[in-house]
Amino acid sequence: MRTKQRVVIAVAAAMVAGPGVAAGVSPVAQGATVRQFEGTVKSVDRDARTFRLRDVQRGTVTVHVRRSTRFERVGGFAGLRAGLTRIEATVVRVDGRWVAREVERSGGGGRHGGGGEDD
Repeated sequence: MRTKQRVVIAVAAAMVAGPGVAAGVSPVAQGATVRQFEGTVKSVDRDARTFRLRDVQRGTVTVHVRRSTRFERVGGFAGLRAGLTRIEATVVRVDGRWVAREVERSGGGGRHGGGGEDD
């Protein structure tokens, strides 16, 4: 009986806290605004683990990189260089700064859609 009581209390607490807590997402990250910037890398500060990205529509932003940041087609944080173009950063606002969730090189070209040689 005690085990059932604990389960009911745990489920009720998870429902009150919200769906993100039950899934392991912190309430701060769950409610944070996600943005996407795309443009040219203006500078990279390796010591501060930041880079400045010039987005044509939104201006220049400073993006902080963490260990959890995922990189695609860039070569990691070490692959970022000033002047690198077509860089997309998916960021979230944490403690007043933009923190990157993902950084990738946009585009890629190639053939998409599969099919045979007759395509």
